[in-house]
Amino acid sequence: MLSMDIIAEIRRRHLVSGESISAIARSLKLSRPTVRKHLHTTAEPVYARQQQPSPKLGDFQVTLQAWLTTEQHLPRTQRRTAQRLFEGLQVEGYRGAYDSVQRFVKQWKSVKNGPTTTQAFVPLVFAPGDACQFDWSHEHVEIDGVPQTIKVAHFRLAYSRQMFVAAYPRETQEMVFDAHNRAFSFFGGVP
Repeated sequence: MLSMDIIAEIRRRHLVSGESISAIARSLKLSRPTVRKHLHTTAEPVYARQQQPSPKLGDFQVTLQAWLTTEQHLPRTQRRTAQRLFEGLQVEGYRGAYDSVQRFVKQWKSVKNGPTTTQAFVPLVFAPGDACQFDWSHEHVEIDGVPQTIKVAHFRLAYSRQMFVAAYPRETQEMVFDAHNRAFSFFGGVP
């Protein structure tokens, strides 16, 4: 699965730089259909397996459930961890992997306890023209045969993800203001 950084790179190289799909696929070592698919991707792809098979745990699930049910009323410090439950199952003859036990315990706890406050989140949703992001990066370039480090101002609109980039010799206040003025004129206004 590709990260949003790679997807953004694919989109930038094709849509901004005009690079061909074949060239992008060749340089990033991806297939052309993958590059083509991610040209239209706007959100980070999420892979979620529908159901994790656990064939070796099957016979021991009843034992594990009984232990968890018994221990759920005990104080937290007296309950066994998934590691200790795994070790107990091994004594009973379980020959499977620890992660199967860990997944089962996690799923059992989420069903029994319901959602917790740590699972809450606030999605970031922006209206068109509402906000933009700004940051600097340091890039190494060669100008007239002399290697130099330049500072690059990066702007990205939060809604459309459209980019604006400007290079400067330093990061001074005047250059911050100039970068903002140039970006706002490029975008056609202030977000």
